[in-house]
This record gives sequence, C-alpha cells and structure tokens, in this order.
Amino acid sequence: MAVRLWPRNLPGQMAVLVAIALFVAQAVNFGLSLRDRQAFRLEQTVGPVTARIVDASQGPRNRHDQPLDIAAAPPVGDETPWDRFRSRPWPSNPIEGGLRRRADIEEALRARLNEAGVPVGQIVTGIRPLQSDDPRFGKMSRVRAQRYRFVRHELLIAVEQPKVGWWAASVPWQDSEWPFLSRLIGQTLVLYAIVLLPVLLATRRIAQPLRSLAKAAQRFHPGEADGPITESGPHDVRTLITAFNDLRTRVSAMLQEKDRMLGAIGHDLRTPLAALRVRIESVEDDDDRARMADTIDEMNRTLDDILSLARLGRPSEQATEVDLAALVDAVVEDFRDLGMPVEFTEVERLTMHLRPSLMRRAIRNLIENAVKYGGGAEVFLRSDAKAVEIVVCDEGPGIPSDRIAEVFEAFTRIEGSRNKETGGIGLGLALARAIVREARGDIRLENRPKGGLAATITLPR
Repeated sequence: MAVRLWPRNLPGQMAVLVAIALFVAQAVNFGLSLRDRQAFRLEQTVGPVTARIVDASQGPRNRHDQPLDIAAAPPVGDETPWDRFRSRPWPSNPIEGGLRRRADIEEALRARLNEAGVPVGQIVTGIRPLQSDDPRFGKMSRVRAQRYRFVRHELLIAVEQPKVGWWAASVPWQDSEWPFLSRLIGQTLVLYAIVLLPVLLATRRIAQPLRSLAKAAQRFHPGEADGPITESGPHDVRTLITAFNDLRTRVSAMLQEKDRMLGAIGHDLRTPLAALRVRIESVEDDDDRARMADTIDEMNRTLDDILSLARLGRPSEQATEVDLAALVDAVVEDFRDLGMPVEFTEVERLTMHLRPSLMRRAIRNLIENAVKYGGGAEVFLRSDAKAVEIVVCDEGPGIPSDRIAEVFEAFTRIEGSRNKETGGIGLGLALARAIVREARGDIRLENRPKGGLAATITLPR
C-alpha cells in the first residue's frame, strides 16, 4: 500500500508548506552560521598564537640589543611545551606524529607571521584528546580551566623559526560541530512550535467552514428542506458561503417553477388525450378503434415517463424503511397476474431506506424490457455487508458490447436488437438509472455468456 506523503486536507498542506519554508530558511541560516563560526574560531586561534609567537620571537636581548641565542636552552625541570607558553623555543618539533592536522590553520598562521616579519620554517598542528587526569588542569588558572570545561580536545601548534627553534602552544579545540548544531536545532524546534501552531489554528479556522460547505453541497437535494449554512471563517470564506446559500435558493426556486410548469404541461396534454379517448368510441371499425386506443395509451405512458424523468430531481415521496425483498416480489407478482413469465427466487427480509414507489418503477422498467425483448425474466436478490444487488436476467439477443452505454441515454433505441413494434421511445432504462442513482446506487448491463442480458441494480447498504 502506497504511503501518502502529501496530506489531503488544507491544514496539513499549509503546515507542510510552512515547515518546508522554515526548513529551507533554517538550512541557509545553518550554513551561514557555521561558516561564520568557523571563521571566528580560526581568527580566535590564529590571532593570539601569532601575537604570542611574535612577542616571544623577539626574546630577551643582550646589552648590544641583539637577540640571545636560546635555541640550545634546555627546558626547565620536567616542563613540557604545553605547560605554558614560555619565552624560549623548544629544541625540536614537540608534536608527536600521527595526529590529525589542520591545514587551514597552518596556512593562516604562516600568512600572519609572514606579515609580521617573523621568519618561519615548518608549521605543524595536531589535534589530540584531553585526558581527565591531565596534570595541566591543576596548573591552569580558573579562567582557562573554565574554557576547557566542556572541551574534549586540544589543538597543538608548533612553529619552526630558523636558527632559533620551535615555538609551541596549545589551545582548547572543539573537534565536533555537534554542540553548535544542537543549539541551532533546538532553536529551530522552538521556532517550529511558535510558527506552526498559529498556522494550524488559522488554517483550521478556515478549513472548518469549508468542510461544512463541502458537506452541504454533497447532501444538497432540491426535494429536501435544509436551512442555510452558518457563515463563519475569514471574509473570503464567508463570502463563498453566502454565494452558495444564494445559489441553492435560486436553484430550488427554479426547480419549483419547473415543477409547476411540468404540472401545467401534463394537465394540458392529458385533457385532449382524454377527449380523444372518448371520441374514438364513436369509430365503428373495431381494429381502427383499438389501434387508436393503443396509440393514446402509448402517448399517456410516454408523457408519464417524460414527466417522471424531469421531476426526478425533486421527488415528492419521502424515503422510508422498506422490505426490499417484499417490494421486488410484489412487482414480480404484478407481471405474473398479467400472465407474463417472470420468476423470482424469494429471500429473507431485507430492510432498506429508500423511496418505494420510485424503486418499484425502476425494477418494473427492467423487467418490462426483459419480457419485451427476451420473452421472460428471472429476478434475483442478493446482498452482502456493503451492498444489495437486484439482478434481472433474460434470454434475448443481448446488446452489442460497444453500445451498452448508449441505451441509458434518453430516447435511444438499439435497432439491431430491439424491435420498434415492441413500443416505447427509449426512456425506460434512462428513467431506471436516474432513479437508482438518486438513491446513490447504479445500474450496469452485461451480456450473459449463454445468451441474453443481465441488468443489475446495486444499492449501498
């Protein structure tokens, strides 16, 4: 299963964007701070050592103001080059081999000493760890001991002055940048907490009314009474909610006007049809009279289908708890009473929340198609934890696979498999699908392997 790294909701996306922006800003800050720290540490190391070497190299002088030859002067007692910076050089390089060197400090120190006019031979550096029992700690001043308190390494520096000797010095050295970086990371975490919390609160304040607006748009049905959404959030969001409330009011008013218009049209059309039905009774030819009556009945059925399809967006019937198994059985019994070959395998009680009259009409349309074009119908009802399926099967010619989607369009007939003499104007499947989709389900048609067509209504539990 793929892990979703990018959040889907607005607060999450805003938090991620702000976090990325803070990360980039802090990364730049890290780089600049680290560079400044390294430059400062280099200056703090090279500057004092250069000054001390310059002062020491001038050394004690004789009465002719000439430097004394102290190159051969031995150390005093058991002193080491790192006990203190003395006024005499060391006879040889005091730094043991194998220590890690710092070429940047060596180059900077050489440049500084050359600028000061001090002749320089070799410059050697080395980094070594400090031991807790180092005897020098007892000889350090309080200030210097404080500098070494949290330091675990020291930098050894040895500078060769030709014909004089080696000047030696040591300075505390923080070999790792982690303490400095850990402080920056801590500052970053505090900054994240200070910045992200208000961002999350602000985006949540924006997202809450937007979620309410989305839910209201999803459940909006013109036939259901629903009050306006409460206006909340920033000005732009409140303006959007106001526009949606106005739009819903206008849509409801337009649909109500459409219903009134359709009712008037239906009344105006049924009146002359009823008059025609009365007048054909005076026709003496029985065949002509029967054909006229069938034509008028077909016109009435067509008018009912058109009005039902047009009014489906605002059904007057309320959804109730219905035993779907009993509803399907009642529809099948209506066809059996007319002598039509329709079979239904009875199942246990299956309660659904739907509009019974509309669902009955959708099932009736599918069975009518099966009887007209397949000679009969077999109806099955099956369910699981997530959905219920009503399957209507026939043994007719079926529908070409590439034209199955077309039959759901209003006023569409598949001439190759549907005979015009069976009647109808192609509204049965369109009306059935509209009814089922209004109930949040769907219809699919499939050609059966052994011939015929299977129409399946799927309704969510």
